[in-house]
Amino acid sequence: MILVDTSIWIEFFKRKEPIFSELKDLIEGFEILVHEVVFGELLQGCKTKSEEIFILDYWENLNRITSNGSFIEAGKLSFENKYLDKGIGLIDSVLIAQVKKKKIKIWTLDKKITTILSKSEIYTPKSGASHKH
Repeated sequence: MILVDTSIWIEFFKRKEPIFSELKDLIEGFEILVHEVVFGELLQGCKTKSEEIFILDYWENLNRITSNGSFIEAGKLSFENKYLDKGIGLIDSVLIAQVKKKKIKIWTLDKKITTILSKSEIYTPKSGASHKH
């Protein structure tokens, strides 16, 4: 399973290729996990009610990870590894902690996240669409 970060969803919703086609295929193959903190960020950035409804429809129809103590786990992991000193905030720490705990991969454009994780924990797109930030 692949946890998809906010940066990838933004590109997907803008229909930016090659991310759009690859994520669409992964969704159709039921290979995607979404975390509520990512969808919270997406909802925070909505400009219209129709955008909100559109994003919530994805949330309702994909395999979800909810908080369930993940902020506490992430805070501890961040403290133990001094993530804050490395520019990694709590939301990114939540995603990193979930990748490690669930033994899944993450697809992100965030280089700070990719510097913390091992190559085996990072999804490499088939299309070559990787890191841009």
